[in-house]
Amino acid sequence: MQATEHEEIEKLRKKLRKLEKKNSEIRDEMAIQRTIFANERTLMAYLRTAIALIAGGFAAIKFSQHVYMELIGLTLLPLGVILAIYSFVRYLNKQRLIKRHRQDYSPTSHHHEELYEKQISRYGNVD
Repeated sequence: MQATEHEEIEKLRKKLRKLEKKNSEIRDEMAIQRTIFANERTLMAYLRTAIALIAGGFAAIKFSQHVYMELIGLTLLPLGVILAIYSFVRYLNKQRLIKRHRQDYSPTSHHHEELYEKQISRYGNVD
């Protein structure tokens, strides 16, 4: 009876190892997705700021009767445009970097499994 319990325990251990490997790969993929979403949120924040600068510059030019406000408006408009261009360039560079890291990524669970099997085979134990 102890032999059957031992076999059942070994089967459960194998099943657990497979589930752990699958879960680690899912966690890694989710981390990559979170990084992509964070990059997109950063782009949106930059664009929101650029739009606010452009709108503020436009309002300062159109609705003000003072020369210094028009100068401020003329300064804010190009700053907003430059910020929008910078945000797209930054976003595209980060996306390329994320894509490169994703291509170079290899799940570590496979390497651990190979190492584990090599260590076991040295002792003559095979699961």
